[in-house]
Amino acid sequence: MGVRRGRSLIAVILLAVLAVLTGCAIDRPGGDAAAGPVAQVAVTPSAGATGVDPVAPVSVTVSDGRIDQIALTNANGKQVEGRLTPDRRTYQITEPLGYNATYTWTGTAIGTDDKPVPIDSTFTTLSPTSTIPATINIGDGQEVGIAAPIILKFTGPVTNKAAVEKALTVTTDPGTEGSWAWLPDDGGSRVHWRPKNYWTPGTTVHVAAKLYGVDFGGGAYGDADLTSDFTVGRSQIVIANAPSHRMQVVRDGVTVFDFAVSYGEGNEPRNVTRSGTHVVTEKYEDFMMSNPPYYTNVRERWAVRISNNGEFIHANPESLSAQGSSNVTNGCINLSPADAQAYFPTARYGDPVEVTGTSIELSQADGDIYDWAIDWPTWQSMSALPAGSPANGSAAGPR
Repeated sequence: MGVRRGRSLIAVILLAVLAVLTGCAIDRPGGDAAAGPVAQVAVTPSAGATGVDPVAPVSVTVSDGRIDQIALTNANGKQVEGRLTPDRRTYQITEPLGYNATYTWTGTAIGTDDKPVPIDSTFTTLSPTSTIPATINIGDGQEVGIAAPIILKFTGPVTNKAAVEKALTVTTDPGTEGSWAWLPDDGGSRVHWRPKNYWTPGTTVHVAAKLYGVDFGGGAYGDADLTSDFTVGRSQIVIANAPSHRMQVVRDGVTVFDFAVSYGEGNEPRNVTRSGTHVVTEKYEDFMMSNPPYYTNVRERWAVRISNNGEFIHANPESLSAQGSSNVTNGCINLSPADAQAYFPTARYGDPVEVTGTSIELSQADGDIYDWAIDWPTWQSMSALPAGSPANGSAAGPR
């Protein structure tokens, strides 16, 4: 009897110990067997986002871990360029995305616990109703005159002018005070930048128009970014006083030509040479001029255009007898063939031609460049941004 009782007691004790040990294994909170990966993956924009700005920041960031493999691809499988930080915790996209496109993240993050976490997310960029291209009037490497405006022309209307203007910068060396101004649409919106006063000769200029992804208004967005790097050349000003029947060319403060000329007859508005600061825009050794019903397809030589209303400085042998003594032209500035040929090679885009002494002022009616006919306070008021704001280029500084 005593032996069996002892053995039963030992069995009970062993069963109790086993039950305690088994209970500890089952009930222990936070055990290694139940723990998940510690790495946390954050995507920008968020998974499933739509209407994403194609130039907005796009990235993946991992906390409590690092990025092992990563790629962002479009619907065609093309990988988007990006940059991984040295600590491998952030991957940032470095090129603009496309409009109306779906992008997919794929990859793996490894946590500090050495456990993998998948990187798997998609988002879609915005879909414009249209995109509007633009052009800059001055090309890279061009040398311009001291009155040259910077002109951006758009192929369609821009209603969100402030947003577009914020995307435009003009950087100069030396620093140059200037401002953007929105001029009336001419088949599309246009915005001009000009300095308060003539450019300083030798100024270097960098124009950046970060237009891609910018909301132009009305569902339209910018088509592409634009840049231009150019230089302001020597100072050359044409002094054109109609009552004197003469025209001087002043280069860097020195009068290099003093020509006898004939201006518009002025007996009716159509043949008045406009007073005000014109800008040389183009030139032709030979140009067929027409002014119906007065003349059609007349060949003129050494023609330098100074406005889009038909005003040129050019040779005209037929008015030779009046040059220096009376004004008889249809509005152009006529020179002798020899004088026109001498002046022609010196003319450059952006040179100012200052006409005085006539009855009609240069204005919007005379073409697309009448910038210098607008006084400075009015010009500043034509910006979509407050005067003096760095965003409207009013105080561009050295690069």
